[in-house]
Amino acid sequence: MRMVKQERARRTREKVLDAAAEEFAVRGYDKATLDAVARRTGMTKGALYGHFSSKADLAAALLVRCQEVWRELVPAGGEQGVTARTALESLAAGLFRRLREDVRLRAALRLSSDCPNLARSAPDVLRDVHRVLEDLVRRAQREGDMPPHPPELVARLLLAVMYGALHLPPGPGGCGRTSIWPAEWRLLLDALSGEPAWPHASAVRDHPVSGP
Repeated sequence: MRMVKQERARRTREKVLDAAAEEFAVRGYDKATLDAVARRTGMTKGALYGHFSSKADLAAALLVRCQEVWRELVPAGGEQGVTARTALESLAAGLFRRLREDVRLRAALRLSSDCPNLARSAPDVLRDVHRVLEDLVRRAQREGDMPPHPPELVARLLLAVMYGALHLPPGPGGCGRTSIWPAEWRLLLDALSGEPAWPHASAVRDHPVSGP
């Protein structure tokens, strides 16, 4: 009987975390309320307090869980035969896919951005993501695959593009936030590397299309 109660409590806690993630991802920390989280779960606010003592406690629990998810995505350092640029592309695709599918991770990134004070007392997922991207950019520069742009600025740009792509409307053929956008990602990295992204890039540059 005790195990049954523990399992029920665990499932309820997970349900609350999912509901809170939806609220935080859409409304941010300041505008999200425990009343809204309770409504999403069908629980009373009092019952919710039986699992989490405050909104800050709930947000911190999400950050802890999502730190574990993020660590699963981080590539092993210096894998033999894998260039930093390849590792960067792979990480970006994996992170984008996970952000698209996992509302908890989307919420964690927004919480890290909205509440730096909270992130200091719990895992700062956003800061860790930025640090790993920055390290990969530095490695790619040492390997000669990227020019010496400031790595911290490049990392911020890459993170902004990944996160912002989640909010793009569907593109041609229905492609948009539901795709992994490998072509767009490679185009961005090629632009940062000073390389022509498409075979006809030089032709377009030399013979621009005139307006109407």
